[in-house]
Amino acid sequence: MNATRAPQGASIPQVEHHTAEVNGTTLHYVSTGDAGAPPVVLLHGFPESWWAFHKVIPLLSSRLRVYAVDLRGFGDSAVAEEDFSSTTAAEDVHALIATLGVGPVHVVGQDIVGGTLYRLASDHPEDVRSITAVEMGLAGFGLEAFGDITHGGSWHIGVLAAPGIARMLFTGRERELLETWAFPSMTAVAGSISSSDVEEFSRGYAREGGWNGAAGLYRSMLSEGEDFRSRSATPLQVPALAIGGFGGRFTATTLEQIVDGPIAHVELEGVGHYVALEAPEAMAAAILEFVTGLAPQDARFPASA
Repeated sequence: MNATRAPQGASIPQVEHHTAEVNGTTLHYVSTGDAGAPPVVLLHGFPESWWAFHKVIPLLSSRLRVYAVDLRGFGDSAVAEEDFSSTTAAEDVHALIATLGVGPVHVVGQDIVGGTLYRLASDHPEDVRSITAVEMGLAGFGLEAFGDITHGGSWHIGVLAAPGIARMLFTGRERELLETWAFPSMTAVAGSISSSDVEEFSRGYAREGGWNGAAGLYRSMLSEGEDFRSRSATPLQVPALAIGGFGGRFTATTLEQIVDGPIAHVELEGVGHYVALEAPEAMAAAILEFVTGLAPQDARFPASA
């Protein structure tokens, strides 16, 4: 069952807020754009929610029907169980696409949502018209290195993956963590992430059990490499776009190992990890050029110049 509702937190004028009862949980998502336009589903990473795309959504909605989702355990979707994983997240998105009745869709995913996106595209290829990966890696293809602190990896991956540790250490410090470490450490464009943005992202993590969603995705990352390498023996048959910020070609290199066919690649200079917040115009332009170039266009939704 789907329902339209008033926003609980930050919003933008262009979108409507909805909830959907799918796969045993409640997902919050926003939508905008002409119902007849090609559909795109936006999937956020960490430490984010649908709000990560609030600058990009108005730029996409002139040519696309846009859906931006709070994954289970994030934002205003239901809190995740402690055994949450990328497998569950992928099935949630699959069920949402079925409920919306808009598949196949163009899927845009960034950061730690890579495992969810890959599972969705490989388990439910009928759902996916194309994939766009933004600053995204995959277990089994080098992503685990970011958890290796002896070689420059980040401490937060192990902390989030360890049962109960994030809850013990971060409860009551959600905003401080995001404002003094998470965003500053991986942002290159000064002023692109505001104090109000941090406040909005912090809301979801401040709930009871609010770290379970992030913990589940990072725990999955450390255990699913063998599965993903096995899956790559049957490459995805889907158009793909890689958008890189400070990760450079890492995203494109990852896609080249799981997708059969050429990978479109855009690398943004002077942009950090949070591309949708730091360079929304460039990100939207890349997505529109890629998506609108995949099929003959409806005259109402012309391809990008």
